[in-house]
Amino acid sequence: MERKKFIQQGIGAVALLALGKNAIAANASAKKPFKIDAGKGRFNESFLYKGKNPNDIKISGKDTDGQVALFEYIGHEKIGPSYHVHFDQDEVFYVVSGNYRFVVDGETLLMGPGDTIFLPRNIPHTWIQQSDEGKLIYFVQPAGKAEDFFRTMSNLKGIPTKAQIEKIHEECGMKIVGPALTL
Repeated sequence: MERKKFIQQGIGAVALLALGKNAIAANASAKKPFKIDAGKGRFNESFLYKGKNPNDIKISGKDTDGQVALFEYIGHEKIGPSYHVHFDQDEVFYVVSGNYRFVVDGETLLMGPGDTIFLPRNIPHTWIQQSDEGKLIYFVQPAGKAEDFFRTMSNLKGIPTKAQIEKIHEECGMKIVGPALTL
């Protein structure tokens, strides 16, 4: 089990380095450094995932010519997304606090503070927060339409239908392939 954890963390570190290198090389649109305060999102936007959990853009695809977007998720509920796949984007998640269960292509991985996971495009995945509180930092590379997805979902009025959710996923380069995890 320790070997597996070491390999996962190594892959995560390599992915973070690669993402950072690509973002720096392509960063023609961010003309100067900027700071995002704690509890704030880029461009003064703040999104609530499922109405309660802040999921803020910290670095926008607009800052990196679409190379990468960085998000901060603060979980106040034991929830997570549907089992889904990204067709054009890789993701890297870093657990700041709390405990999470990720399912990646059918394999279950338990993660806690300091753990990192790389999720390649075209590989189905999901996660669920297992602790009462948690915090994730995650990258999406290239940025694609991740920001549009969260903006659209956050601005919906009322509970969306299954068809609406599937359409939004499709428009943003994703597909739901199964239900969300339960505890």
